Amino acid sequence: MVSYLDTEQGRRLAFHKTEGRAPGVVFLGGFMSDMSGTKAVYLEDWARAQGRAFLRFDYSGHGESSGTFEEGCIGDWAEDAFAAVSALTEGPQILVGSSMGGWIALLLARRMPARIAGLVGVAAAPDFTEDSMWPALSAAQQAEIATTGKTLLPNDYDSKPYPLTRRLFEDGRRQLVLRSPLALPFRVRLVQGTADTAVATAVPLRLMEHATCPDLRLTLVKDADHRFSAPECLALITQAIDEVSAP
Repeated sequence: MVSYLDTEQGRRLAFHKTEGRAPGVVFLGGFMSDMSGTKAVYLEDWARAQGRAFLRFDYSGHGESSGTFEEGCIGDWAEDAFAAVSALTEGPQILVGSSMGGWIALLLARRMPARIAGLVGVAAAPDFTEDSMWPALSAAQQAEIATTGKTLLPNDYDSKPYPLTRRLFEDGRRQLVLRSPLALPFRVRLVQGTADTAVATAVPLRLMEHATCPDLRLTLVKDADHRFSAPECLALITQAIDEVSAP
């Protein structure tokens, strides 16, 4: 049954928490996705079978949490993640960030490094609003955002278009993690498909080059797409969690 966390910002976050041994695992979902996705539910089942603590939740404006997607931005969702990890978990956690969740995980790493035992990025998309989304918009779409405050972008994964707002891009520029030193003082594993049309393989390579980390490895899977949800891909995610969890 879903539970709810009321944050200091007045948002109500829906979550599912599984009790278990440490270090716990926290799943951070992607842009306009929710905690009922294949990866989140698979990892919850895996964690339960392993006797490990696990947390999945919806950012505000996503899934069963309060607010609308259009109202939110990267900073809001990172604040939601900080609130969820702070209030609902104990001790160091393994963060599993999918797509935008990878960016959120890196923001948490910068803000609360002592609470993070390791990080797994699944098609992680740091800085995507600035580096891929904004440049991909047409001049007309960029002008529409400047004049009306938003534009609608077709969504390859859903019939509902993405509402892209001026606030999303302006806030995204304040949350960038690849322009200044990024210390990741724990094990990091990145997994990525070569057929991913949303996040280019250049992105994890850039993150590897940029971050300061004692043990950071990237696994590329030929022909895997952005969902990264085939059985062999899901197995790689749990393998990566085991690797970053090792003593």
